[in-house]
Amino acid sequence: MKKRLTLTFPKRAIQIPITYRLAKDFNVAANIIRAQVAPNQIGKLVVELSGDIDELDAAIEWMRSHHIHVSLTLGEIVIDEGVCVHCGLCTGVCPTQALTLHPETFQLTFTRSRCIVCEQCIPTCPVQAISTNL
Repeated sequence: MKKRLTLTFPKRAIQIPITYRLAKDFNVAANIIRAQVAPNQIGKLVVELSGDIDELDAAIEWMRSHHIHVSLTLGEIVIDEGVCVHCGLCTGVCPTQALTLHPETFQLTFTRSRCIVCEQCIPTCPVQAISTNL
């Protein structure tokens, strides 16, 4: 089973080797989609965890016991076609090329199946045409 989660770390938990402990103690694989982690600051990880459902639940409980806020990420990227100006700025930050400009029309193309919901495109959009549907 797979679960996409957002993990928010308090300053004191930033030094815990989370992905190592998930793999070693719970047999859970962690694919890091997005990371914003720095010493002495609140950290955020968007991860996709995969493993047995019971092991995933145990791993989530373990993280919560270490004061890591865990929230399930269910949203998808939404583009407001009426607001989008097709500038292409979002295409430069998209790590999976889910956002591209059509080579002939220069219209933004969104390939949802490639999107990992890393949300890097959201702050990049100058007209705020991109959001999540949480």
